[in-house]
Amino acid sequence: MSRLTHVTSGPYAPPAPARELTVVSADGARLHVEVHGPEDAPPVVLAHGWTCSTAFWAAQTRELAVDHRVIAYDQRGHGRSPASPACTTEALADDLEAVLAQTLARGERAVVVGHSMGGMTVMAAAARPRFREHAAAVLLCSTGSSRLVAEALVLPLRAGGLRTWLTARVLASRAPLGPVTPLARRILKYATMGPGSAPHMVEACARIVHACPRAVRHTWARVLARLDLDHGVRELSAPTAVVTGTADRLTPPVHARALIAALPHPLGLTELPGMGHMTPVEAPELVNGKIRELVTAYVTGAPEEAGADGPERIKESS
Repeated sequence: MSRLTHVTSGPYAPPAPARELTVVSADGARLHVEVHGPEDAPPVVLAHGWTCSTAFWAAQTRELAVDHRVIAYDQRGHGRSPASPACTTEALADDLEAVLAQTLARGERAVVVGHSMGGMTVMAAAARPRFREHAAAVLLCSTGSSRLVAEALVLPLRAGGLRTWLTARVLASRAPLGPVTPLARRILKYATMGPGSAPHMVEACARIVHACPRAVRHTWARVLARLDLDHGVRELSAPTAVVTGTADRLTPPVHARALIAALPHPLGLTELPGMGHMTPVEAPELVNGKIRELVTAYVTGAPEEAGADGPERIKESS
């Protein structure tokens, strides 16, 4: 199997962090954390998705770290964070709280961004005191709160029990992904990215996904198959913007629309035509722009400005 865990050149090669640290979660799990950019800059916290790592955010850390303090961490079992026996949404919430507590000053506010399982991490932590203390605003990319397997479009079958049963087994397969070959890239592109995704985007995602240990992939797939965080969405009181790709087969736009309908403080939904599940990679300029807007409106902007013009700039739908 290929040992290259990410691409090493081009726009999706992860930049070197300003510093690295290990954060210890509530159950003792150790989490690899990277901090990019100036220490006195407004903070942004990035939580990646299933089978990914901090490398997934290369296009965000590279551009935003010029004038933001970008904090990215490997979910337990992913990237450089060791696997843990505890694989639950409660554990994900514990991990996010631990990262916030150990990278932000007391009372310091950040924009929290979650992609896929990272968005689910945010929902799981929504009612936690530490999350509410630090989350000034949230961006959810390509994620959902429940019925993930039932709504997935990875298999070209009619919706129903058979498709759900087969999808669960495909996503939770223990089979090794093997080296990143042309066939592997085609399969990954079909399942997770839009048809127009450029080859260098596909390569970057394939390197990251194929580096995830198969036991970790299997275990978290089973957790996601049983996911029910609808209550967490209703508890997510921070102003929240949502981004989805219209060609997303893993978390189709039906999930994003349900989130917007349930969120207490929604800032609008952006649907990206032809984009798949990997929106921060497929549309980095748009995602980075959304993050910057949220930082300006809710972190660095005056409170009265955030309450007036700030949200309106983000309600536009593409």
